[in-house]
Amino acid sequence: MAETTTQQRSLTGWDKPELDLSNAQWQSSSRGLGDVQIAFVEGFIAMRNSGRPESPSLIFTPAEWGAFVSGAREGEFDLT
Repeated sequence: MAETTTQQRSLTGWDKPELDLSNAQWQSSSRGLGDVQIAFVEGFIAMRNSGRPESPSLIFTPAEWGAFVSGAREGEFDLT
């Protein structure tokens, strides 16, 4: 069996602050049909699953959020 090694590498651009989301004002889509909620906290955008709000939230910088929204609008994430 081949030996494997794990190598630590810097995740430049992945460093996100530990945000206090306990008082975040979570927003759903305008129709309230989605399972995703977002909140704007301390200059970052947090996203969570509204069905499991205790699960970890994704944290985006404004640039990352802009790229995500742009990609979604252009169909980049369509699975069909």
